[in-house]
Amino acid sequence: MISPEGRVVMISGASRGIGLAVARNLYQAGFSLSLGVRNIEAMRKTVDDWDTSRVLISKYDAVDKETHKTWVDSTAERYGRIDGLVNNAGIMQPVSVDDGEFNEKGLDLMWSVNVKAPLSMTCLALPHLRKCGSGRVINVASLAGKAVFGNGVGYSMTKFAAVALSHATRHGGWADGVRCTALCPGYVATDLTSSIETVSLDDMISADDLAEVVNTVISLSNTASVAELIVNCRPDIVG
Repeated sequence: MISPEGRVVMISGASRGIGLAVARNLYQAGFSLSLGVRNIEAMRKTVDDWDTSRVLISKYDAVDKETHKTWVDSTAERYGRIDGLVNNAGIMQPVSVDDGEFNEKGLDLMWSVNVKAPLSMTCLALPHLRKCGSGRVINVASLAGKAVFGNGVGYSMTKFAAVALSHATRHGGWADGVRCTALCPGYVATDLTSSIETVSLDDMISADDLAEVVNTVISLSNTASVAELIVNCRPDIVG
């Protein structure tokens, strides 16, 4: 296992849900954090009791590439290193094969947020991750990135792509100690799934449990790479 002391992890979409749970877990474990959020002031209030020497909060808008570069640059300037990147920010839009004229605007937005933004962030952070010799990237994909459930094809298309990005990152950075994991959970109890009726919130994966999984994967040695990790809350057809 790799000690968290002195290691810096960037987390997108850190203001709520999975991202906030991951941030809390890694902070308590001793990592230094760079949190990418849309509302900086609100995030500061959320973590107002945290040690500011170990927490940087930066503007991150998935569809605005300028914020990607500014965030990476400010993180490297503040800490002098980047050891991990958790591409967590994501959205879900209704795109179905039964739409007639499908929701192209919604699909384009999901591609921008769920695929193009993580790719952009990975490209920008990769030189720093290579330099540290044990860089870690975790792409929060979904069980929908392993199998299509029903006719909701749009979200699955983007999450399948996120899994592909994870494998490409793992192969591309391997020689320099970069390891990448596609994290593929089923339903997670967050506001994103609050409207789901087929599974109760009590039966969904806890965001805190998923955060513990992220901590473990980030802390593993270079010789214990987890390419994909499926986390179920029910006996799904995958895993």
